[in-house]
Amino acid sequence: MKELKKRIVTSIFLVALLLLMYLYSYILIISLFIISIIVWIEFLGLISKIFKKKDFKNRILKFFFKSLSLIYLFFLSSLIVYVFLTDNQYRIFIILSFFVAIASDIGGMLFGKFFKGKKLTKISPKKTVSGCIGSFIFSMLLIIPFYQNFENYHFIGISFFIIFISLISQIGDLSISFLKRKANVKDTSDILPGHGGFLDRIDGIIFAVPVGFLLSKLMFLS
Repeated sequence: MKELKKRIVTSIFLVALLLLMYLYSYILIISLFIISIIVWIEFLGLISKIFKKKDFKNRILKFFFKSLSLIYLFFLSSLIVYVFLTDNQYRIFIILSFFVAIASDIGGMLFGKFFKGKKLTKISPKKTVSGCIGSFIFSMLLIIPFYQNFENYHFIGISFFIIFISLISQIGDLSISFLKRKANVKDTSDILPGHGGFLDRIDGIIFAVPVGFLLSKLMFLS
């Protein structure tokens, strides 16, 4: 119960922060800068544990992943800031991708705990087939609140977009779970009480948002 209370309080804080980021551009920029730094530090912690040997190969791999992750986070933050500050047509697809990642996480957790069943993969023992299905179902429910924003687009196209982004989000979640398993850690940090680290919370989002941007460009806005 104590852990649940921590998760609820932290979730309220995160939702409030997201709302402020949406409403005020300066909070968006500052928050993205801080979160990117924290996520990068958490990722470096995982990489350092995985490639802890001092030999040449491990040093090269560590440097490669450090550099790649820094470039990727800079690109992702710049993309979000650009889309939101220019008020262009991609904004609604970025927002939808963001919520699909959240819905996938919630749906996977609820269905996985309620229905249990067969494990999805050895990478993350807590992930189940029922949880994967729940992720898709919860993601598709977003069509209801977002319908008016996409009434000019074909229903099948939007449905495919949501399902694909949900899939990418789940792959992102599994990718970070794989790294945590290799590093032999449960969470990337303890900065968020009841949740772990920022990377634990946005592992699906950091994959879903750029793919959502590219997919919207290919399918709807080319």
